[in-house]
Amino acid sequence: MGIIMVAAAFKKRIIAEEIVLDRLPAAFDGFRILFITDIHRRRLPAAMLAPLRGKVDAVFLGGDLTEKGSPAERLADNMKLTASLEAPVYAVHGNHDYRANISLVDNIIRGSGARLLLDENVTIGRSGSKVILTGVDFPRTGGKKAYSALPPVAAGDSELLRIILVHDPLWLSRQQEVPADLILAGHTHGGQVVLPFIGSRHGDDFYRHYNAGRYEIPGYGNSAHPLKMLISRGFGTAHLPLRWGSPAEMHVLTLRCMQDQHL
Repeated sequence: MGIIMVAAAFKKRIIAEEIVLDRLPAAFDGFRILFITDIHRRRLPAAMLAPLRGKVDAVFLGGDLTEKGSPAERLADNMKLTASLEAPVYAVHGNHDYRANISLVDNIIRGSGARLLLDENVTIGRSGSKVILTGVDFPRTGGKKAYSALPPVAAGDSELLRIILVHDPLWLSRQQEVPADLILAGHTHGGQVVLPFIGSRHGDDFYRHYNAGRYEIPGYGNSAHPLKMLISRGFGTAHLPLRWGSPAEMHVLTLRCMQDQHL
């Protein structure tokens, strides 16, 4: 059983899936995102990612890119690999990033050419159309209730499709409204060790409902355009390199317009 749990922790797999967004501009139909979160101490697999060079349009890194005690050289190698994919790289902090030497961590992230988003928006353009990416920073102090307000969108961009990149999906439970179309998150590790008949043991009820996978969230944003969320199980592990019932993963997400789908 221990061997199986270690093997699951070091599993290398990319999940390719499509996400249909009602308000996605036609120019972004087929836009491909490599989404990786919760790397922790792992080394990203060059043999698996190299074939994606020039075949993804953006790389989103969802926090916990390293952790305390992990070699800085490993983070530097991982960032160099993502930068080699010939696509812009965007990143947010996770809680474990702040437990490491955050100044060194940030220097490595920025030195790779990645854009580190600290509660800020960036506009991504394609063929004359634009979408907004908002990076939510994990609270450095004050605990999970201390998130900053979402950065405002410029008046001229208020109708654009918006994607939110946030480490911990629990952020959503602190919001009264979320003017966005898609949330990409990690942190949960899908429970990491999900025992038969017991399931995963999370301290907050929110995680029992929103643990890993894809969701449509009622009661947020524009009711005519449901808010969608993807929670990744992440690529690394916290504490011990063990997984059960929740194998490691990363994602290639292809955005699709609603009119091209038969749902």
